[in-house]
Amino acid sequence: MRIWNPVPLLRPPPNHPMNLTRTLVLIASLALAACAQPPVQSAASPAVGATPADKPLPKVVTQLPAARVSPLPNIELSESILFKITLAEIAVQRGQPHVAVPAFLEVARETKDPRIARRATEIAWNARFMPAALEAATLWLQADPESARARQTVIALLVNQSRLNDALPHLEKWLTGDPEQVGQNFLQLSTLVAGHQDKPAILKLLRTLAAKYPQVPEASLAVAQAAWNANDQPAALVASRQALKLRPDWELAALFHAQALQRTSAEEAMVFLQAFVKAHPGARDARLNYARMLVTAGRFPEARKQFEVLLGEAPNNAEITMAVATLSIQAKDYVAAEAQLRRALDIGHKDPDMVRMYLGQVNEELKRNDEALKWYAAVTQGEQYIPAQARYAGVLVKQGKLSEARRHLQAVETADVQQRTQLTLAEAGLLREANAYQEAFDFLSAALARAPDSPDLLYDHAMAAEKINRVDVLEANLRKVIAMRPTHAHAYNALGYTLADRNQRLPEALTLIETAHKLAPEDPFILDSLGWVLHRLGRNEEGLGYLQRSFELRPDAEIAAHLGEVLWLLGRQSEARKVWSDALRDHPKNEVLQGTVKRLAPVVLQTAQ
Repeated sequence: MRIWNPVPLLRPPPNHPMNLTRTLVLIASLALAACAQPPVQSAASPAVGATPADKPLPKVVTQLPAARVSPLPNIELSESILFKITLAEIAVQRGQPHVAVPAFLEVARETKDPRIARRATEIAWNARFMPAALEAATLWLQADPESARARQTVIALLVNQSRLNDALPHLEKWLTGDPEQVGQNFLQLSTLVAGHQDKPAILKLLRTLAAKYPQVPEASLAVAQAAWNANDQPAALVASRQALKLRPDWELAALFHAQALQRTSAEEAMVFLQAFVKAHPGARDARLNYARMLVTAGRFPEARKQFEVLLGEAPNNAEITMAVATLSIQAKDYVAAEAQLRRALDIGHKDPDMVRMYLGQVNEELKRNDEALKWYAAVTQGEQYIPAQARYAGVLVKQGKLSEARRHLQAVETADVQQRTQLTLAEAGLLREANAYQEAFDFLSAALARAPDSPDLLYDHAMAAEKINRVDVLEANLRKVIAMRPTHAHAYNALGYTLADRNQRLPEALTLIETAHKLAPEDPFILDSLGWVLHRLGRNEEGLGYLQRSFELRPDAEIAAHLGEVLWLLGRQSEARKVWSDALRDHPKNEVLQGTVKRLAPVVLQTAQ
């Protein structure tokens, strides 16, 4: 904070009138100095009044009007005025807005000087003294009626205080001020009123204002945004279509229209954006959003084409390069992915360690384990450091070096207990992958003895207990996790699934899994559990929908086993065989999948082998 250094006030000679305009430099310097101060935090005095801390400040428009000379009053400067200004500025410097705001307001009322009123507004605004800020802004506007900034401030404060009817004439005046700025003003207005709680009232207000500007596309878009915020999707679509009719190449309106369509139909949104980018090939943001929608829909080849168009237009855009790389990974085109990842590093991606992690994983998929180790070893700090060490150890296990992998994890220097826990969990995971279930259980038991209240260790220890049929330990651990973290969806799910898989206490299992589903409705493993427990209860038709959704989200081997079994029992054997055959091709060694197929359709297993 800059230190305010008071200087002796110069007394004008007797009978020598000093015009306030002649002291512009003094007052302006005081005001500008105080403007540099950060917002102060102080309790408001009853005379001033403050806005509660949980109520958001009104948004200020970002585009300021052109510089202009404000009309200044022709008034004699008195010692009293100078004293009050000085007192107010000292109060600002000392963090005493409850002193500064009334002092500035008193001078503003007395002098009608727009600079003083503006200063009072700024201080009251920063201190959240909103009634005082509105009074000061009103004085500012009265002193300078042509000031767009003063009018915008009054509007913001009136909207903040839910006085929309009072704001309406000011809004109309603001919109008619400069014909060239009407469209931009409507866009600013949308931002200004976005935080208002009464969304239907804002929609009504914007419709009233926009009715006078039927040929201004920004007015239609402002109505569309207000309708969206008021949960009136049909009105939002009508208004955004009108904006695009008035300005067909307007990318902002197109993006909004696609967003509104997506609420009810992702397919309609994609069709719309596809047509828009075809008609307007240079619409980069629209193309990017279209590509992302294609990714979400799992249409990776189409998405990749769009990203490649973007990459051709912006070859040095690291984010687009990274998007093409990740799409190539999803399409299992690891050679292309590696090339794009190296390119992302060369052109300076903002998170190079994340790129190195992907390069390590891609090289694992390409069976280049030594190259993967080099990329993981290149991650030496930051958020990716601990995951990189875990992946490094995993590659060593693939090379048959389990003992070396464990020594590597144990030798990693960690910054805190959480990082050490992550490495402990990674080491236990290596043991499970090696089918050393008892050793994994014993290892986690020792870790848990050192940190008995770690939810992560408790959960992982429970999973290890399940592998050696210690359901008593599993249940005790998971119930402790649930008590510690009542929103831990996977703890409910793991306990419920374990009971369901063993055909035990099925009503309780269903309740546990339904709780998990409420906490994480789109988690594929929880959906699988829900479908499986319904199957155990004899409700196969009901369970099938959950299993299909689960498999759609994640084509996991065990989910495939469950889905195929329910299809089989429902008489849809050909569909079951296809699910199992495809899963066995990708996961030939999964024990659950193999056991299910061997039990129900051994011929499928023989064919896969």
